[in-house]
Amino acid sequence: MTDAPKPRAFRLPPAGTQAPTAPPPPGTETALPDGIRVVEEPFEIVEAADGVAVPVAPRARAPWAAMLLSALGGLASLGIGLAVERLIADLFSAAPWLGIVALVLLAVAVVALLAIVWREVAGVLRERRIEALREEALDALRSRDHSAAKSVVRKLSGLYAGRPAASAARARLAALDDQILDVEDRIGIAEAELLASLDRAAKAAVAETAKQVSAVTALSPRAIVDVGFVIFAGVRLLRRIATIYGGRPGLFGFLRLARAALAHLAVTGSVAVGDSLVQSVLGLGVAARISAKLGEGVLNGLMTARFGLAALAVCRPLPFTREPAPRLGDVAGELLRGGGDGEERDGPR
Repeated sequence: MTDAPKPRAFRLPPAGTQAPTAPPPPGTETALPDGIRVVEEPFEIVEAADGVAVPVAPRARAPWAAMLLSALGGLASLGIGLAVERLIADLFSAAPWLGIVALVLLAVAVVALLAIVWREVAGVLRERRIEALREEALDALRSRDHSAAKSVVRKLSGLYAGRPAASAARARLAALDDQILDVEDRIGIAEAELLASLDRAAKAAVAETAKQVSAVTALSPRAIVDVGFVIFAGVRLLRRIATIYGGRPGLFGFLRLARAALAHLAVTGSVAVGDSLVQSVLGLGVAARISAKLGEGVLNGLMTARFGLAALAVCRPLPFTREPAPRLGDVAGELLRGGGDGEERDGPR
């Protein structure tokens, strides 16, 4: 199958002259009256660059903030090392056995530090593995690549290889491996077999945390208690959801997940109009009339549920293909129904 000829522009000769019947090949000359000579140049470069954004080199800026933190970290490390060295030397000069005890304690501290660093690195690598798996699944669905889909299912089964509760689901997926021919079917079956129970556990965790936040903030006497408990509940909920889906975040891993969850919440909207959150909040008039704290508690519970849904989206190793993505009513239905019921009860009065 040959490509269709592309349009070209030609300068028409004056009247009475014979125009060329076909465009000359690139690089040839065409003689026209009055001594005008037209040279056809190849257009491959222009056509290849047509519609392609020209990359603009970013402005080089000195990383002053990174340099400051690195320099301060180096100075702090040197100071701590020098202080420890002087302490051990002083202990040896005072009593040799004190110096030996100090060396043993230093060795224990170094081993503990290495263990903490390894845990942090392992947690970040595991989170990146989950994120890469989700992106690979999205690419496989977009391109309908059957080999990529099989790789996604194999990696997902390996992610939960250490969980005895997933052994039966992994065995069923292995038995159906040669019988599935469609990419969406393969990923959808893996989602239903391996992630359905985890989705239920994650939604239950979000619903439980939302109810706790709503109750505590409605009963707490001070606003600082509300803020502290909401932050504590959000941190615990994010860690719990990450653990449910196979993540083991340390400090840096948790900060990375929290940033991703907040970014997802900002993209999807902190208030989900599609979930009728605005209407539900406006429908809490009776709760606000009975008690302003009760209305604040319900609102805080709803916003905690929204954060939990964002955390679920960034911690889940597969996108929602066959299973519908959870909505606010699935995890905060009692809070939403409570507001609507209260308004109905308030109507006859």
